[in-house]
Amino acid sequence: MNELQRAKVVLNILDKTYPKIKVPLKSRNVFTLLISVLLSAQCTDVNVNNVTKEIYPKYYKPDHFIKLGRKKIEKLIRKIGIFRVKAKSIYNLSKILIDKHNGKVPKSFDELEKLPGVGHKTASVVMSQGFGQPAFPIDTHIHRLAQRWGLTNGKNVIQTEKDLKRLFPKKKWNKLHLQIIYFGREYCKARDCYGLSCKICTTCYPRRKKPVKTKKA
Repeated sequence: MNELQRAKVVLNILDKTYPKIKVPLKSRNVFTLLISVLLSAQCTDVNVNNVTKEIYPKYYKPDHFIKLGRKKIEKLIRKIGIFRVKAKSIYNLSKILIDKHNGKVPKSFDELEKLPGVGHKTASVVMSQGFGQPAFPIDTHIHRLAQRWGLTNGKNVIQTEKDLKRLFPKKKWNKLHLQIIYFGREYCKARDCYGLSCKICTTCYPRRKKPVKTKKA
């Protein structure tokens, strides 16, 4: 089975397993989506949602966070990892959005990635989930799964993104990246499947006997 055949297997199983998919991070608008994705670094979506459900009813615009100031933002998100660094990024990006973008989140990768605390993965999620533009956000989990499923050589997340974009139709990217995340959490767990037991792994590699060693992102 070559990589294109494996990609078809992956797509078929994921579409059958998750015909409909929900965005895991709760948000009120594109700005709060951006904040939630920023907060989710080194943190679970569940934890982010638990924290932001107390924030977004009151604070959901850049000027709201500017008025709050860094210290109050820290207090609001203190249950989230590296909250001081994230509070600084939220405050500073809010100022930039007001000063340079009329308070709106920009609709381009280039402008998004210029914002404090916003890397390519965060920008990809915002472009995909916020603006509906084709993007394929790659985190460490998707990077791991793509290696197990024989879709990339695993050099780095940049290469993984290129490989997945090459193998899958552009119209599938936005839904597919979420399907992969959910499948990894439910069936192809890092310390459970090991590339040996889930339906995708056993279909793509029926003769595989040894656990797959994946390269870190």
